[in-house]
Amino acid sequence: TDPGFMVRITQAGLDYAHQQGIAFLEKELARLKLPDISGDFRIRHVGKVHYEISRLDLRSFHLPFSRISLVPNVGLQVSISNAFADVDGNWRVKLHFIRDHGSFELKAENVYIKINLQLGSDASGKPTIGTSDCSARISKVRVHFWGKLGWLYNLFYSAVEPIFRKSLERKVCESVVSSVRDELQPYLRTLPVTARIDAMAGIDYSLVAPPTATAQSLDVGLKGEFFSLAHRSAVPFPPLPLAFPPDHDRMVYFGASSYFFNTAGFAYHAAGALVFEITDSLIPKDVEFHLNTSTFSAFVPQLEKMYPDTPMKLRLSAPSAPFLNIGPEGLSLQPVVDIQAYAILPNSSLAPLFLLSLTSNVSAVVDVKSGHIVGSLKVGRYAGGLKPFSSPPPQVRMLQSIMNIYASKILLPRLNGRLEQGFPLPLPDRIQLSNILVRFHQNFLLLGADVQYQPR
Repeated sequence: TDPGFMVRITQAGLDYAHQQGIAFLEKELARLKLPDISGDFRIRHVGKVHYEISRLDLRSFHLPFSRISLVPNVGLQVSISNAFADVDGNWRVKLHFIRDHGSFELKAENVYIKINLQLGSDASGKPTIGTSDCSARISKVRVHFWGKLGWLYNLFYSAVEPIFRKSLERKVCESVVSSVRDELQPYLRTLPVTARIDAMAGIDYSLVAPPTATAQSLDVGLKGEFFSLAHRSAVPFPPLPLAFPPDHDRMVYFGASSYFFNTAGFAYHAAGALVFEITDSLIPKDVEFHLNTSTFSAFVPQLEKMYPDTPMKLRLSAPSAPFLNIGPEGLSLQPVVDIQAYAILPNSSLAPLFLLSLTSNVSAVVDVKSGHIVGSLKVGRYAGGLKPFSSPPPQVRMLQSIMNIYASKILLPRLNGRLEQGFPLPLPDRIQLSNILVRFHQNFLLLGADVQYQPR
């Protein structure tokens, strides 16, 4: 399935995420609990020595050099080099009748860690991440013992050092795996698969396929489809392929296709939201035309004879979902609006008067605010016909002018008020966007941004 919405994370975005992850991993590794070590070794011509290493305290673990790399068609790889750790502990030895104990400081240097991360998606369309491989290697271990038997410490160290090295290497990878499983994976699951917009509609942001790693970016295809909360029905048109430009200046890019926006029109039309009613009480004071048959009889003379000086109601509706076009020049649509006029009779019942079907050119301005796509509409002049009159009066143009005033003063502010609230972008928790870029391409809107993570 072609996505209706695309997310591209560039190397700059991955580098930023990597900085946050490494800072967290450094703290997690510093909390490692190392097991006690004990055993025996034999000294030729001397005898068996029993040793115990206990109360190991990993004081710090530093990861000064690291990078994250894209592995095309596989996932991500994190490489850490020249890391080092400081450990304190106690020691105790027994050789025949000789017993000694003390403390020591140990520094593990030139620690190299390689982590392979596999990306996917689950049955609900949420992203998944796991550690497909982890390896840790410690090249150098330096230790300083405090005690009296210097000759014994060297023998003691040679027996303990490989055991300690392997234990720390194993614990490092265990910590990496648990951090990815217990911290990174739950965080990715905060990415909304569905986002409720209002009482009528929501957006489906489920992944249509696992994320794809290329040489330059991580691309994620989302369904990108609005739906009615009351009744979700199949969209009668398919998404078109998105030809992303090779932009990599921002950390993240969003591609919102014409399919994405047109499913919004389809969903709101199906929910009955594209219906507006206008009565005289809604007309602004600066508009000189009152909504009654006396005003409109100047354009449709029959009205004064049928219902003299009677208040009116206008019911504006879209006979079909508006269809939006996106091209390099911008975003536009030509909606058809049916305006059904009614006379409000003394018993509050409605008598149909006429139907004015209008078409107008509409342009849109789009921006991103607080993680939402926001916009506003600008409507051109309407053109259309009058029904049920077979011979429309010549004043139809004047009638269209009045409708233009009603639309610009009443209908447009309502629509723009909703668009100012915007529609949420698919962002995980505590992410803010900055340095916003907005560009139009054929069949899709490209949004670029830098990312800032807000820790708890």
